Amino acid sequence: MEVGISTASLFLREDTFSSLEILRGMDARVVEIFLESFSEYKSSFFDRLKPYTEGLMVHSLHTVTTQFEPQLFSAVPIQKEDAFSFMREICEGGEKIGAKNYTLHGKAKVKKNSVLNEFDLYARRFNELCDMTEEYGVSVCLENVEWAFYGEPKWFSHIKNECPKLRTCLDVKQARISGYPVEEYIEEMKGRINTVHLSDVTAEGKMVLPGKGITDFGRLFSALKKAGFCGNMLIEVYSKDYGNVSEIGDSLEYLRKIKREVF
Repeated sequence: MEVGISTASLFLREDTFSSLEILRGMDARVVEIFLESFSEYKSSFFDRLKPYTEGLMVHSLHTVTTQFEPQLFSAVPIQKEDAFSFMREICEGGEKIGAKNYTLHGKAKVKKNSVLNEFDLYARRFNELCDMTEEYGVSVCLENVEWAFYGEPKWFSHIKNECPKLRTCLDVKQARISGYPVEEYIEEMKGRINTVHLSDVTAEGKMVLPGKGITDFGRLFSALKKAGFCGNMLIEVYSKDYGNVSEIGDSLEYLRKIKREVF
């Protein structure tokens, strides 16, 4: 178990290549790679990327959700086929750099009256997806995201027994946005959590780097330990949530100290 950093934290500041160089310099050790657009979903892109991952463990991959993930669950055959083709190529590339997980949002609540409750269809697609990604040593991790599939606790419970290979990514930021206690998500995800995304928040509600706000990370880590969590945790914030990039390294040291005390 380790605390690392997602390259998404540098999105809009650095490209994927330079982000990895910066994170290696911070002793990130473990990273999630945020792939920024379609050209980076190609297996050939990972051949270029591989030298930049040297000395780093690639825990997970993440993509721009709305570009193809909703179509993984489409009733239109050609949309599903194209979306699965993207996923297969991403996982093929991920295998080249040792990626073990894929962080997935799924369908988005595009309309105000969106109801994501076709659970039988979703379960079938998740199982197809997990079987396919497993060929490349990659686990699909459904992330709790306020505006997507898993927008509130209990949604995962509708499908988890039908999808034994499906894992989860706990995002504490999205739990805050949803308005539900993060402990409710942890309880529902128990035994399935491969990844945790970490951020902090001020008393005024502004997202900041861990250690700059009011989040009790000792309590959070204790809850994860109680739930049997043994995956990796990654700092994931937006580029506007900090000043100098070096501040991410300070946050990393802060979290690793708490992790040693709790785990």
